[in-house]
Amino acid sequence: MSVRSQLVLALRLVRRDWHSGELLVLMLALLIAVASATAVSLLGHRLTRTMTLQAAEFLAADLSVRDHDPLPADWDEEARTLGLRHARTVEFSSVLVENEDMLLCGIKAVSPGYPLRGALRSTLTDMTAETATQEVPEPGTAWVEQRVLTSLNLAVGQTIHVGDQPLTVTRILTHEPDRRGELWSLSPRVLMNLADLEATHVLQPGSHAHFYAMYAGDEPAVRALKARLKPRLAATQQLVDVHEDRPEVGNAINRAERYLGLSSIVIVLIAGVAVAMSARRYSERHFDMTAMLKCLGASKAEVLRLYLFQFLAIGLAGSLAGCALGFVAQEGVLYFLARMLPHSLASPAWYAPLFGAAVGLLILLGFALPPVLQLRGLSPLRVLRRDLAPLPPSGWLVYGLAAAALAVLIWRYTEDGRMTAMVLGIGFAALAGTGLVALGLLRGSRLLLPRLGLSWRFGLQNLTRQPRLAVTQILAFSLTLVAMQISVLVRTELIQEWRQQLPEQAPNQFALNLFETDLAHFQALSEREGFKTSAYYPVIRGRLTAVNGEDVHRIATKESQGEAAINRDLSLTYSGELPPDNRILQGRWWNDWTPGNEPGVSVEAKLAESLGIRLGDRLSFTLGDRSLVARVASLRSVRWDAMTPNFYMIFEPGALKDHARTYITSFYVPPEQKSALSRLAKAFPAVTLLDVEALLKQFQTILREVTLAIEFVLAFALAAGITVLFAAVRATLDSRLREDALLRAMGASRKLLRRSQWLEFCALGFLSGVLSTAIAELIAWSLFVRVFDLEPHVHWEMWLSVPLLGAASVGVAGYLNTRVVVREAPWKALRDL
Repeated sequence: MSVRSQLVLALRLVRRDWHSGELLVLMLALLIAVASATAVSLLGHRLTRTMTLQAAEFLAADLSVRDHDPLPADWDEEARTLGLRHARTVEFSSVLVENEDMLLCGIKAVSPGYPLRGALRSTLTDMTAETATQEVPEPGTAWVEQRVLTSLNLAVGQTIHVGDQPLTVTRILTHEPDRRGELWSLSPRVLMNLADLEATHVLQPGSHAHFYAMYAGDEPAVRALKARLKPRLAATQQLVDVHEDRPEVGNAINRAERYLGLSSIVIVLIAGVAVAMSARRYSERHFDMTAMLKCLGASKAEVLRLYLFQFLAIGLAGSLAGCALGFVAQEGVLYFLARMLPHSLASPAWYAPLFGAAVGLLILLGFALPPVLQLRGLSPLRVLRRDLAPLPPSGWLVYGLAAAALAVLIWRYTEDGRMTAMVLGIGFAALAGTGLVALGLLRGSRLLLPRLGLSWRFGLQNLTRQPRLAVTQILAFSLTLVAMQISVLVRTELIQEWRQQLPEQAPNQFALNLFETDLAHFQALSEREGFKTSAYYPVIRGRLTAVNGEDVHRIATKESQGEAAINRDLSLTYSGELPPDNRILQGRWWNDWTPGNEPGVSVEAKLAESLGIRLGDRLSFTLGDRSLVARVASLRSVRWDAMTPNFYMIFEPGALKDHARTYITSFYVPPEQKSALSRLAKAFPAVTLLDVEALLKQFQTILREVTLAIEFVLAFALAAGITVLFAAVRATLDSRLREDALLRAMGASRKLLRRSQWLEFCALGFLSGVLSTAIAELIAWSLFVRVFDLEPHVHWEMWLSVPLLGAASVGVAGYLNTRVVVREAPWKALRDL
């Protein structure tokens, strides 16, 4: 038979099977897989891209390079060839002298086009509403904060002098999207045009300044520029995006991206189970036809090609239909949720819907090919002996194909090798253990049969008579329930984490540069105004210079967190209490610490990992003109995304009391009490009040969109799981329906059959629920610790609810699919099989 003839025959057989209903379950499972994968992939990409664009407003660009010296000009030309927009800024500190008053200010010189993301906000007087703009000060002018005017006794329209350059104040600056937390950035701000910088004569060789090259545009172009610049960075240059420069936002986006990737894996896994079981049922129902083809002279290779052509046709049709359905589904969801989204979503790539088709074909290849390979070895004697079945394919082949398909999809969705290895390794190890446990329980249940009633006996006998089939069903149901539980658990923990991170009255103000002499007065005034402040932490500026006597510049890797930390002064502190957003990972806190000759210091864990710092190491610091050596007492995890003061280094109480220090705290100011801030500013003119209300609101907006995306994906995963659960039950019913029809023919009552069917499937669902919860807890623990950086704990509610829900859902699915035997005459049920 020619290949063309085989293709024509394959299409005819597909059409015949479709009309007879043979392909319904398989097509339904494939349709769910592709539609879910397409919808989640499209919506996840669009939401993630939208969140990243909003978060980029905190950086005023998609990508930024920082250095202490001017950056190469040809980088801008290179960015222009990629279609990217660019801007330059320079930040430095300078003293302004006006009206015989002096003020240390943070000066920012910006080029036209700044900011590339977000907007500047300013006003003409402190009593008028602020306006957003993409413009920058004209040459010869400046925008300044109200603190500058108040401290120097100036007004809008008057002149300030930055070095030798006079600048006319034209507006009051109220917001910069990329304002950073370094010392120079916390001083009163002056915004000027970059064209005026040279005339100031402030920056000379050796001056302390920060030069920024900023880029924004399409995501592929940004990635391309980042890849080009990384190998060319000097030791003093740092390339950052929002994930690195703004951890309070980047952490949320990273976790959301990982969750969306994980949920896509969950949905693919759920649908893959149904595809595998549906393909198994499809192949079993074609044993007779395959035997006839072999009797007519078809070879093994021709049989294999015939079925491969059929599955290719099924895969293409199901994948294309699933892509269309998924695209319509995500567009419909976005239409109904449009009012809840504060920003319009980024458009998907033109090729994104086609990715669903590739997913469908890969799922079909990985999960459905093993049963098809079984048909190749079917004996022609099957025509005469219906009990003659082919040997199943090698277990290595079955699991190998499924694992390979899953590995490809997991890597595509997450681009995270650690998550890929973790999910596959723990998942397959847990499944192997689950299969052995399930087999042992089934064999042990035989001892109970003589003591059970007739309905229970029939129900359990159906399971114990074919233990391998029962174990396969338990594993299939367990996989589906595990996937659904993981999706629910991670979603719940992430949303709880974000709610704890940003409560309703999260601090929206920071007070910096508090002197010890003003501390008591500031506390009293804050209490009188009704402000609830966080702890007051002393701040000492210092620089880490060596670890165990070795220069830190030789230890830190390029562009690592450690490299960024050692090239600037750190804010050091000492405290007897562990900050509420910190957790000890290794070592001991001061109440269990034995003091030694050298003061103890607690180090943030990720910085310690970046610099290879371990417990007991000796760290050398330079604090002004003095040096200090401390011993590492503990390593801490720090929630940088919490709106409270946090530190890389916390020394034991009193360790730095002999060094010059100021204090920092944070507090919440209700909108109706904003006027109290001016009273604080007048009472403490040296204190810097940093308003993070805009940052907080934008962060809350991003978290709201992240939560919305997660809720949608969870709903899709649960809907797919429930639907596929029914499809999986349907795919394993033939032998059970035959036995029930024979029992009816032998006189069994409808009531007895209904009860035994219900009990059998409830037992399957309950056992699957118990085993799946154990697997889900194991996988969730690993994901929380190693991927999402969350605190793991036992979810007792899952242990109580999932077995019951599993029993109910599998019981209902089994009952609905087997009721045909009870309703119809036995001969009709046997004929339909």
